[in-house]
Amino acid sequence: MLPEQIKNHREVVTLKDGTYVLLRALLPEDEERLLEMFSTVSEEDAFYFRHNIRDPEVVRGWCHDIDYNKVLPMIALVKDRAVGSATLHFYEGPRRHIGEIRIFLAKDYRKRGLGVKMTRSLIEMARKLGLSILVAEVVTDMTKVVKAFEQLGFKTQCVLQDHFMLPDGDTCDVAFMTMNLRPKVDEF
Repeated sequence: MLPEQIKNHREVVTLKDGTYVLLRALLPEDEERLLEMFSTVSEEDAFYFRHNIRDPEVVRGWCHDIDYNKVLPMIALVKDRAVGSATLHFYEGPRRHIGEIRIFLAKDYRKRGLGVKMTRSLIEMARKLGLSILVAEVVTDMTKVVKAFEQLGFKTQCVLQDHFMLPDGDTCDVAFMTMNLRPKVDEF
């Protein structure tokens, strides 16, 4: 079960242009909002998803089969419209101190600071949940996204060559980025 502090989390952020955006945990009743947001995704953007976002059953599963012990899904709403989604994925066993961040923004909400605000919110959630490390994998061609993660405190640990394959068979390099939430302190 999702801890109450996370389940009840509501955060209103203001974009540079004055637009108010509500960030909150994804709920089952958000299915139609997500379907609508994903229906406008370009073919090129759809390549970057790990799952088929055009399949209503996939989106339905995300909304109705939420296991908050495995993933914390967040939605960004402007009035009643979904304009972004982000997830914090949890690992088990020896990687239980690590979380992975994934994010998607509607095209008309990119380059407006929303991605940074959503990522900051997930970073805070990860701290509250006691995670030590956050991971993000970013295609290196997305230089502005890589730079934004760096400005938030992520460091590129390595570049995985040809790690991401596009539908046409071409491959892209991926920056494997991490952020330490609890920096190690040497004692004396």
